[in-house]
Amino acid sequence: MMGREAETLLEWKASLDNQSQFRLSSWVGNITCHWVGISCNNFSSISHVNLPGAGLKGTLHTFSVSFLHSLISLNLSNNLLYGTIPSQLGNLFELIYLDLSANQLSGLIPTSIGNLSNLSVLYLDNNTLFGPIPEEIGKLGFLSELSLSMNNLSGPIPASIGNLSNLSSLYLWENNLCGSIPSSIGNLSKLIYLYLSTNNLPGLIPISIGNLSNLSALGLNNNTLSGPIPEEIGKLGFLSELSLYVNNLSGPIPASIGNLSNLSTLYLWENNLCGSIPSSIGNLSNLAILDLSENKLSGPIPEEIGKLGFLSYLAQFMNDLTGSIPASIGNLSNLANLDLSENKLSGSICHEIWMLGSLSDLALFMNNLSGPIPASIGNLGNLANFDLSLNNLTGSIPASIGNLTKLTLLWLHMNKLSGSIPFQFNNLTYLKNLAFSDNMLSGYIPQNVCYGGSLQNFSAYDNYFIGSIPKSLRNCTSLIKLNLHGNHLGGNISEDLGIYPNLIYIDLRYNNFYGELSQKWGKCQSLQSLKFSNNRISGVIPPQLGGSIQLRLLDLSFNHIVGQIPKELGRGPIPSEIGNLNSLEMLDLSENSLIGKIPPQLGDMKRLETMNLSHNDLSGSIPYIFGEMSEMSSLISVDISYNRLEGPLPNNKAFCEALFAALRNNSGLKACPSSITWSKNYGEKRQNKVVIFFIVPILGAMFLSLILFGILYHVLKRQGKRNKLNNLREAQNGNMFELWSYDGKMVYESIIEATEGFDSKHCVGVGGCGSVYKAELQTGQDVAVKKFHSIQDNRIANAKAFENESHALLEIRHHNVVKLYGFCSHPRHSFLVYEFLEGGSLKEILSNKKEVVNFEWVKRVNVVKGVVDALSYMHHDCSPSIVHRDISSKNIMLDLEYEAHISDFGTAKFLNPDSLNRTSFVGTFGYTAPNINLKGCVRPKRKISK
Repeated sequence: MMGREAETLLEWKASLDNQSQFRLSSWVGNITCHWVGISCNNFSSISHVNLPGAGLKGTLHTFSVSFLHSLISLNLSNNLLYGTIPSQLGNLFELIYLDLSANQLSGLIPTSIGNLSNLSVLYLDNNTLFGPIPEEIGKLGFLSELSLSMNNLSGPIPASIGNLSNLSSLYLWENNLCGSIPSSIGNLSKLIYLYLSTNNLPGLIPISIGNLSNLSALGLNNNTLSGPIPEEIGKLGFLSELSLYVNNLSGPIPASIGNLSNLSTLYLWENNLCGSIPSSIGNLSNLAILDLSENKLSGPIPEEIGKLGFLSYLAQFMNDLTGSIPASIGNLSNLANLDLSENKLSGSICHEIWMLGSLSDLALFMNNLSGPIPASIGNLGNLANFDLSLNNLTGSIPASIGNLTKLTLLWLHMNKLSGSIPFQFNNLTYLKNLAFSDNMLSGYIPQNVCYGGSLQNFSAYDNYFIGSIPKSLRNCTSLIKLNLHGNHLGGNISEDLGIYPNLIYIDLRYNNFYGELSQKWGKCQSLQSLKFSNNRISGVIPPQLGGSIQLRLLDLSFNHIVGQIPKELGRGPIPSEIGNLNSLEMLDLSENSLIGKIPPQLGDMKRLETMNLSHNDLSGSIPYIFGEMSEMSSLISVDISYNRLEGPLPNNKAFCEALFAALRNNSGLKACPSSITWSKNYGEKRQNKVVIFFIVPILGAMFLSLILFGILYHVLKRQGKRNKLNNLREAQNGNMFELWSYDGKMVYESIIEATEGFDSKHCVGVGGCGSVYKAELQTGQDVAVKKFHSIQDNRIANAKAFENESHALLEIRHHNVVKLYGFCSHPRHSFLVYEFLEGGSLKEILSNKKEVVNFEWVKRVNVVKGVVDALSYMHHDCSPSIVHRDISSKNIMLDLEYEAHISDFGTAKFLNPDSLNRTSFVGTFGYTAPNINLKGCVRPKRKISK
């Protein structure tokens, strides 16, 4: 007769999927002690069920463990088990070892687990458990190892955890735990490993933590801890790893930290620590990794840092450190990574730093360092990444730089370097990233700059380089970005450049290149931005250029290009192998010698936003396909001035609302069908145009005001509310209808009526600056209305954010940026009106368990691509460049086709090209780059070292 233990296991086996049952094929008969994963005690009772990594898929619901009275070890880790943890596990009173980690278990941790009084090891990590850690866990007096990390547990850490006096390891990291760290944790005198990182723990670090005299590793990073680092931390004499990074800790680094003589790793980065670096840090003789970056530390780097003979990684970037780099740093013979960037260090770079032969990464950028780069730089033969950019370095680049044959990144841009590039530079054949930009360098660009075929990003703009493009660049298929604008380079552009399958961005503006555009550009399938303006390029635009199907920006202005605009730039009836440019957003062919008609195929460019064809010799009428029924709904700016165009303007908003300067000096353009009649000929006398352009808008505005006043008066009379009359007077005095690109539909009163006076039932989101409402207008159009919070005296609480957002969105026109319909700046209600996106925010989708299932990888990649496209446009194609500064999932809106649209530009910043653009920290923690500047400069690159 089969025993109850065997029946229990076979019942559970039968509940698993077919593959799992196959893996347990040895589970037959009644002799369980011979089954795979099963061990028995001397009485032939099951004592161990150990099936880690067996690929078992199913639940534990039918696992009647209550009948396994002698079980002391249950290990089902690294399987595919799902469902909840059954409460009957609490009946395994003999259990010593329980490991259910790395499964897909969900639900609460059962309180019955507190009945396992003999338990020594409990691993439930790497599941999707939620809810609080039960207080009953404090009853497990023999517990030595507890791991609940990588779940969705919430609530506070129970104070009863201080009862686990035998605990040596406590892992609670990567959950959603909140509340202060209980002081009772100081009772765990045998604790060796304590990891509470990546939770939402606020408050102070309890001083009782100093009682953990056996502690070897302490991880409290990635929380919201505040206040000072307690002096008591210096009592932890056995501590080898201390991680407090990414919190809100403040105050100075305690001098007692120098007592931690066994410390090998010290991470304090991304806090608000201030004051000077204590000299006692030089006592940490075993320290290998020291990261104090992204704080508010000030004063000089202490000389004592040179005592850390085992140090291999030293990062102090993004602080306010001053003075010179201490010479004692040359004693750190094991140092492989040194990053002192984004501080206020001054003086010349000390000679001793060039003696650190083990260095592989050296970053000193964005300081006030001066003087020349010494020849002793050639001693750093292991250097792979070298960044001295954004300093005040002078003199020439030493020839000894050719000794750094392992270099993959060399950034020397934005200094005051002069002279020519030494010939020895040709030895650097592994370079992937090279930047000389914004110096005073002259002579020739090194011929072997891409000899090794690895170069991806090369920037040498705004120098005095002469000669032609190096021959090694012709076959440099690895190139992703090439920027050489603003030099004196020349040569035949059709011969000096090749086919670049990975090239995304090329800028050769403001040089002396001649020759014709090559047909090969159509084979650059990844190309998104091509800027060749202000050269001496001649010939025709090759139709094959239409093969660059990813092209978003094409600038060939101020050249000597002739012929017609090829129809292949549009879509039209052309061979499929030629492709199309229907991704194009900006087209500038101005200041050339183009002739003929504007090809109607350009009207098929769905995403075109800016088109400049001015100062050519184009003739004929503008194709009717550009009209309101065309696919060019994204077009917002046109300039067709100084041509020989005639006939009616297309009934397209961009044409109908274009300024006089964008249409002037043509042969006989006529007004839009739905517009007023302009002068007969845009080449006629300016006097008539001026009168018309001034009088008609004034009459139109008066007429519109009368209509609006009548509508509002009718509403006031019907509702019979006297206070509405006061609101009307305010509206008349307060720029009520300052709606950008005003079209007569989205007026102030329509918004108020649609939202019922901004009733909360129409609210779809609340942020730090305001609330967002969904408004359904009388036309049936849905819009999103962001109403900014007000403070007393009817002033806007976030006036700067309102100004930033409206200013930024007036400048940005990109299909992956939320579209601004208009704004209203008024004492009572200040708001912005956007397109309404039905998909909601990316954060909402990722937080919704049902929605996230349908959010497959194809859609996710599409979202990422859209965000990257928008950011690339803002950073590289806007002038001045615009930095969003708060890219997070809550600010990425989606339409029903999962197309991403960046929103919330309240913290956006326009970069001054002549400034270092210092800014205080803004953004969302967790989304900002690890090195994002808390008190530094907005810069075009971001090095990630964590």
